[in-house]
Amino acid sequence: MAAGLAITSEGGRYNGRMTLLVLLSCMMAATGGIIFGYDLGISGGVTSMEPFLKKFFPKVNTKMKEDTKISNYCKFDSQLLTSFTSSLYIAGLISSFFASPVTRAFGRKPSILIGGAAFLAGSALGGAAFNVYMLIFGRVLLGVGVGFANQSVPLYISEMALPRHRGAMNIGFQCGVGIGVLSANIINFGTEKIEGGWGWRISLALAALPASFLTIGALLLPETPNSLIQNSNNHQKAKSVLQRIRGTADVQAELDDLIKASSISKTTNHPFQKIIQRKYRPQFVMAIALPFFQQVTGINVITFYAPILFRTIGQGESASLMSAVVTGLVGTTATFVSMLAVDKVGRRALLMIGGIQMLVTQIIIGGIMAALLGDHGGLSKGYAYLVLALICVYVAGFAWSWGPLGWLVPSEIFPLEIRSAGQSITVAVGFLFTFIIAQTFLAMLCHFKSGIFFFFGGWVVLMTAFVYFFLPETKNVPIEQMEKVWREHWFWKRIVGEVDEKVYTQGARC
Repeated sequence: MAAGLAITSEGGRYNGRMTLLVLLSCMMAATGGIIFGYDLGISGGVTSMEPFLKKFFPKVNTKMKEDTKISNYCKFDSQLLTSFTSSLYIAGLISSFFASPVTRAFGRKPSILIGGAAFLAGSALGGAAFNVYMLIFGRVLLGVGVGFANQSVPLYISEMALPRHRGAMNIGFQCGVGIGVLSANIINFGTEKIEGGWGWRISLALAALPASFLTIGALLLPETPNSLIQNSNNHQKAKSVLQRIRGTADVQAELDDLIKASSISKTTNHPFQKIIQRKYRPQFVMAIALPFFQQVTGINVITFYAPILFRTIGQGESASLMSAVVTGLVGTTATFVSMLAVDKVGRRALLMIGGIQMLVTQIIIGGIMAALLGDHGGLSKGYAYLVLALICVYVAGFAWSWGPLGWLVPSEIFPLEIRSAGQSITVAVGFLFTFIIAQTFLAMLCHFKSGIFFFFGGWVVLMTAFVYFFLPETKNVPIEQMEKVWREHWFWKRIVGEVDEKVYTQGARC
């Protein structure tokens, strides 16, 4: 056993292999990402459909069709319309704080179940809506589902996966987001053509399909060993589950680390007070900074409002929806690239490469729109295709960097005693700024015009520099031994103290 412990602390590895149970567990959990992505993508498509606008937002439809004097950039500027999109995220923000104590006290599976049930109710209400209040309440229920799922799913994946596979497995959640966005764009493109103008109902209601998989999967698959030890103190049951998911009987090294982490966590009665202490300062900063930076990349300009953006540059309804399909396909493909590279290349390199890629394309897109797109008319077909191609390059840059890693890194850096609180803060900050951008983007587009791309480009410069200076590499580090990356970092070690590797190794053997 001592040898196994030495390997754990020095080599960053536990015994085990990729088992079918882990694969199925992570695939189930990744359907939470599919639902999140579907909800992200579906709203932008249906809000560009004329039958939907006529029924719920007639003033926007009239302004778009009949007001020839209004600027291209201002046709969709409506606070009620953006409330349809953003209501999901304010509901997710609030529910994430309820999700944290549920996840900590009852386990990851109950949170996933609550999320799945809320998704089912929200999709049913949205598909059957006959007025704007019913429509927005359905979005609120979807937000509750997103709040619980985004709190519990990344934790579930990180705790089920082996350290050497954790990056790739966790990016499965973001792959799910990409697949969800792509599916939403394809469905919107198809339902827009349904005669009778009720295709938007299918678009909204189909969120129930992945929600069903998530709910059923959460009922059938096991709780994580970390959660079992934390909540029941049943070490034998946790060991049995750990042996099943690792495919080996020799799991004592990992089990010892889980028990040690659990004993520390049980001394913490108020994790939200604990996380602001000096020893957790790096994790607290990352819990705020990473989701904030993820949202100010400008990706939500594309994810929420891609069809509206493409209509702004002069494309028709069908063409704009088809362009959104193309960008969704590029994003999904690039996320799979990230899955293959993250545990080899590392988190920092991907974040910086993606940041540079996004910055360059944002500057070029903003320049083209500033020079060629006025307040009326549109871009020529050639320049419209060029903008589409550049947006695809931008989406690819986000999809293999800040998209998946904005979820992965926070899910793996928190000690068990503050893990649910840390993840809750991460989710809440993400939702807060998602809500702000969703609610203000159409007004920002109206006022900033092409400058919107330079605005987000400035944030990309700042976030890339932040990663370079302040984010340590976390690949292949066991989740219960992540503390050492902060003690060895040039900046954070001044706050949390120098690491004594000999003492650390002895502690790991206890």
